Amino acid sequence: MEPSVYGLVVLIIIILIGSACCSGVEAAFLAVNSIRILEIASKQKPKSSANQLLKLRKHLGRTLTVITITNNGFNIIGSLILGVYGALVISSSYGLTLFSISFYILVVLVGEVLPKALGTRFSVQIALLSVPILRILHTLMRPFLLLIEQIFPVITAENEISTDEEEIRQMAKIGSQKGLIEADEAAMIFKVFQLNDLKAKDLMLPRVSAPCLDGSSNLEEISKLIMDDNSPWWVILGDKVDKIQGVVPRERMLAELINGENKKLLSEICEPVDYIPEMIKADQLLTRFDKNHKGVKVVVDEFGGFVGIIGAEAVLSVLAGWWKK
Repeated sequence: MEPSVYGLVVLIIIILIGSACCSGVEAAFLAVNSIRILEIASKQKPKSSANQLLKLRKHLGRTLTVITITNNGFNIIGSLILGVYGALVISSSYGLTLFSISFYILVVLVGEVLPKALGTRFSVQIALLSVPILRILHTLMRPFLLLIEQIFPVITAENEISTDEEEIRQMAKIGSQKGLIEADEAAMIFKVFQLNDLKAKDLMLPRVSAPCLDGSSNLEEISKLIMDDNSPWWVILGDKVDKIQGVVPRERMLAELINGENKKLLSEICEPVDYIPEMIKADQLLTRFDKNHKGVKVVVDEFGGFVGIIGAEAVLSVLAGWWKK
């Protein structure tokens, strides 16, 4: 079959489509959000496209090598074949020069610029669609890839999905600015991270201000005090320094008074104490309240000395934005 203009056009279309697909997929793989893919994969089966995409992203160097080899196959080898074929179809040197310039412009615009813009814009969709073809190319090129990886070991490096506190802060800030998440949600994220920077000693009510009662007193003796003081919890002290017999809620004392148990000693109605170290971080402390629903905890120093009390509301006040340094 003799060279024809139709054959030339078909060859141009094949090269442009091949180059455009490779450029678009490469841009998509570089731009795709791994966290977004991980979210999609968690809702699908293990062998789904999203899970396969995560594997390809994990070996990103190898995947980009496959795309680059394929892309250069279309651009370089295809251009050489096209040049020879074009020389047979186009007889004049002027026409051949004009054809070469036009083809170069087409490759840049249609084969590179436009597909990369689309690949970046629709990175998730394009990356997911390209998974089956890339897996086939990986299998076909495996011997060649193993050889290249021996020469350039850096290609074998794995890309793990990871993030840190500062990155999450910035993501929340950007999401809030773009209206993707509410401003109060972003503020809450910042406050959650603030919990890790605070300790029990920063949030507690110091011992000098903590509501304390002598365990040897009876309810009648302290009835006026608890009527006037709205503190929800009281620490019941023993006869020695730092000797804590327990804690008792104000409601419990009022209920006993109403029931006529005026002579009952505070040491008889108090509840066991849950001690926490003053250096415990606020986020860890919050989980302690989750495990033990008791509303107050006694804070102690490194020597076991009573230094203050703290309730869940002190930690929650940080999240709510009420807490002030």
